[in-house]
Amino acid sequence: MVSPLNGTSLEATSVLLERVRAGDDAALDTLVSRYLIPLRRWASGRLPAWARDLRDTDDIVQDTLIGTLRHLDGFEVRKDGALHAYLRQSIGKRIRDEIRRINRRPAVETAHEAIEDRSPSPLEAAIGTEALANYERALATLSVEERDGVIARVEFGLGYPEIAAALGKVSPDAARMMVSRALLHLAREMGRA
Repeated sequence: MVSPLNGTSLEATSVLLERVRAGDDAALDTLVSRYLIPLRRWASGRLPAWARDLRDTDDIVQDTLIGTLRHLDGFEVRKDGALHAYLRQSIGKRIRDEIRRINRRPAVETAHEAIEDRSPSPLEAAIGTEALANYERALATLSVEERDGVIARVEFGLGYPEIAAALGKVSPDAARMMVSRALLHLAREMGRA
């Protein structure tokens, strides 16, 4: 029997579920990749904008999908689409829980503009407002990876081992070389302005 969801057999889903229950992460990845996109499409827009904080619908879908697949001890695939329907139910319940959680949260009052802190940030104080604008313009000319590396080093003071780990570099030296090249490019761009 072939599932209309993804063209895979019902038996293949059952086998993958058994492998997930046995702790096989590759089987979990296969099931996640099989169901993630259709479930994201289904869940899209179901979490109202007012209920979103640091989490959006995609995060809820992914977290729920992985968590549910890891804890399907008593679930049996009895017909086509059973797992997909079960996952949709789980995600729907999680979205409802998220809406309830947001509703229980006390309302956030907006701060009056008169009490807004207009003092310069530590970076602005150190280099001046005009220089900061020049720095921001030059920073925008870097690639995303270079920009992240420069900000991590200059603004957050991270060491090269931490930068390498954050950016997926093979070594701290690779991170140091990338940041050094980016800083040279940044200095040239700032010199032009």
